[in-house]
Amino acid sequence: MPVTITVGLDGTGHSVAAADWAAHEAARRGAALRLVHAWAWRAGDTSYVGDRDAEERMVRAVLGDVESRVTAAHPSLDVSTEVVVGDPVPTLVDEAARAGMLVLGSRGYGTLAGYLIGSVSLHVLRRTTRPVVMVRETHPDAPAPRPSGDVVVGVQDAETAGGPVLDFAFGAAAERGVPLRAVYAWEVPPVLMWSPGSMWVAEQQGGLEPVHRQILADALKPWREKYPRVEVVEQVGTGPASEVLLSRTEGAQLLVVGRRTHEPGVRRLGSVTHAALHHAPCAVAVVPHA
Repeated sequence: MPVTITVGLDGTGHSVAAADWAAHEAARRGAALRLVHAWAWRAGDTSYVGDRDAEERMVRAVLGDVESRVTAAHPSLDVSTEVVVGDPVPTLVDEAARAGMLVLGSRGYGTLAGYLIGSVSLHVLRRTTRPVVMVRETHPDAPAPRPSGDVVVGVQDAETAGGPVLDFAFGAAAERGVPLRAVYAWEVPPVLMWSPGSMWVAEQQGGLEPVHRQILADALKPWREKYPRVEVVEQVGTGPASEVLLSRTEGAQLLVVGRRTHEPGVRRLGSVTHAALHHAPCAVAVVPHA
């Protein structure tokens, strides 16, 4: 069976942009596209139509309109649609578990951090164990996305645990036939800032940056061997990881970041992933890893 890319629709322009992105991705991969609208009837909620049958018709019309839109752009694409009765978060988490990728719309820039992406998307991102791509609706006055732009990956976890993130990023670059830009950020440890002797030793060994360049090179080596045709650009920067990473995303068509799944306590995205979702100028893939 072909891999399925699933899109969560909610009737907004952001989710339509997500469907457009996912349809193009499915056509490129030879994957099936599944359009899902998670719908829970809430009698008395003034944000809804107010009549169950009328609201259901509206939801199905949204699905039908988007289906017509993506099939017009990709006539040979295998597209299916479904209205799933249930709360959006658990529904989309279940859909993600059965798909190769879940694609959602992102509200993009805003003023309140908790509402930039949307509460449903944030909860889904925190709970799913499958890759989720967040796609922002393009402003009419904004320049068109560059399909030839490269794929950027933030290498936060240089150990084996970060493997799923790198595998996804290398695979995305290979499918697109574009370079992969691997970005690794480091900061001077406070102990070295206050220890002249330690700094002297580091300088005698060529400084700290070559050490971190080697860390990045070692992390990429297995994936370079797996994807020998992918051109890789290694970039090491000093400073906060989110700032270093975002400064390298200009002109990119996709940014890939990770999310740890093994940390105890409250599920969270991490500061770098959170910053990427709110400020990256391109689609952002969040890949869970151990």
